[in-house]
Amino acid sequence: MKITIEPAGPGDPKSLPANLGFGKYFANLMFSQRYSAGEGWHDARIGPYGPLSLDPATVVLHYAQEIFEGLKAYRRPDGKINLFRPWENALRFNRSAERMAMATLDPEDHVQAIVELVSLVQKWVPTQESASLYIRPTMIGTDVGLGVHASQSYLHYIIAGPAGPYFSTGFNPVAVYVCSDQVRAVRGGTGEAKTGGNYAASLFVAEKVKARGYQQVLWLDATERRYVEEVGAMNIAFVYDGTHIATPALSGSILAGITRNSVLKLAPDLGYTVSEERLDIQKVLADIRAGRITEAFGLGTAAVIAPLGTLGTEDETYTINDEPGPVARRLYRTLTDIQYGRIPDPYGWTYTIDSKN
Repeated sequence: MKITIEPAGPGDPKSLPANLGFGKYFANLMFSQRYSAGEGWHDARIGPYGPLSLDPATVVLHYAQEIFEGLKAYRRPDGKINLFRPWENALRFNRSAERMAMATLDPEDHVQAIVELVSLVQKWVPTQESASLYIRPTMIGTDVGLGVHASQSYLHYIIAGPAGPYFSTGFNPVAVYVCSDQVRAVRGGTGEAKTGGNYAASLFVAEKVKARGYQQVLWLDATERRYVEEVGAMNIAFVYDGTHIATPALSGSILAGITRNSVLKLAPDLGYTVSEERLDIQKVLADIRAGRITEAFGLGTAAVIAPLGTLGTEDETYTINDEPGPVARRLYRTLTDIQYGRIPDPYGWTYTIDSKN
């Protein structure tokens, strides 16, 4: 793919505060290309970061034909930059596109665009501990008109920005509310696609439980309101007796997380057993009460590993841990050491970009 490179817009990472937060700041370049039926993808360019101009009747604004991804670039000790499993993100992007009746991309072109963008904005890749360059590929339907239909034109763009830990509390246990009266996604729906509507559907409950002191929502299946699915915008795992990691099996309404997949491959090499299964929330709560579940944590690109401290229901609060457990700590340390290039990567997960500084 030939990409036209244009001068960057205004902006300097040196002016940013030490506490970056998450998703607040953006590099001064972005990638974009367009798709037209009969022509395919065209006009690939990297140019100044800036607003998009959309007709008020653009399809995405009315019928939510939109997908996105999330991955990171990590500053290595030698100054080079690691991407973590970018091809997996590209493949999932296409799976989401297919589910949303959108155009797909050549995965190699998608990764090339990410690599070239990161190479050009590498001064924005932070050096602070636990910080990284968060990368957000997005695609939206751009047909104009109010008839309900799959768009025949699309905008694919990629933005990136320096970010700190996802949770302001850092690597500390979060309080989670078990929601049994509202659902995030249903089998046969769009739950396994990374599309904005899934996240919009979670906001009503998330805002309600935040007012009650919880940071995340534990979602159950939409049919029986019985089986654990996701926590907030993350996959979830439970540790039994300090040695076994159980996570909900992919059901069609659960996102196939890349961090989840990485932990399932990494954990056995660290001496843990793993399983993917249907996890009944009542059994989970009973196992917490009995002390069999010794840890629980969310898994996702933004937070990597997010320890859970308590699970709350309408009637009771179940305490798991008041500090990160040893399994979460070990997984987090090993996975981030691979991502940042602090230890060798035996899985071939990282792609290294040479420093131009």
